[in-house]
Amino acid sequence: MLRTGVRLGIDPGSARIGVARCDPGGLLATPLDTVPRGPGDLDHVVRLALEHDALEVIVGLPTSLSGREGAAAASARAFADALAGRLLPIPVRLVDERFTTVLAHEALRQGGKGTRARRQVVDQAAAALLLQSALDAERAGGRPPGEIVTPGHGTDG
Repeated sequence: MLRTGVRLGIDPGSARIGVARCDPGGLLATPLDTVPRGPGDLDHVVRLALEHDALEVIVGLPTSLSGREGAAAASARAFADALAGRLLPIPVRLVDERFTTVLAHEALRQGGKGTRARRQVVDQAAAALLLQSALDAERAGGRPPGEIVTPGHGTDG
């Protein structure tokens, strides 16, 4: 059983943050925005979550093929923690996002987008892939995917 309500998917990269949203029925994720990383980025993401009346926010957690976490995962965890603190009571979840950026680049390349054009939208596309994967996992498993982020306390899987 899939909960109804709009969710945002967030792909927090080092230069840009990709944002996607799903329809209120939770069926289809679509690209929404690309937010430059830096001052005001968190404010922008919070504003999007509130504007779209998000049920929850899914943040991608980049891990290695072996499942180990490196610097990018630590950065994603810190971003998710800060976001969770700002969005209370809207839940923030961390979900494994291995391959989303690679898959997004390939899909855009096959769609005829050149390197420069891909750079402008790849983060949104990666966020949409992440969110769609989370929606599909919830539909298949009957429960929300990933780890809930407790502001100031990290995550609870």
